[in-house]
Amino acid sequence: MAQSRNQRIESEIQRVLSALIAREVKDPRVGNVTITAVTVLKDKSAAKIFFTPFASTNPPEQVRIGLTHAGGFLRGELGRRLGLRHAPRLEFVYDDTVEGAAHLTGLIEKAVATDRATAAAEPAAAGDDAADAGAEEPRG
Repeated sequence: MAQSRNQRIESEIQRVLSALIAREVKDPRVGNVTITAVTVLKDKSAAKIFFTPFASTNPPEQVRIGLTHAGGFLRGELGRRLGLRHAPRLEFVYDDTVEGAAHLTGLIEKAVATDRATAAAEPAAAGDDAADAGAEEPRG
């Protein structure tokens, strides 16, 4: 039961923070941010907010600094909108899983292309060997 309550709180925090960051945070370092996940400690004293900058001109570290700077405002609004007696302390963490997945996809595509090129070259080489073998048989 406690796990499902924690999950509900995490999803509500994610929903509210996404809206707050998009509409209320005016810090130019933040820009468009996607909240990818939220994890809340069991005692609900702190929450890790995982984010990914979306089409941002600022590096992720600058976006994190901007979010941390707006953290007090976000924490207060979060507590008010969710009716929490004690809003959790917010820690913003850059979520690099999207970049990691893109890197792995690139590696897989490269390996597949290499395999296809190797497979295409092998039948041609095998065909040349067969033609050479066929040409030698009538002579002998």
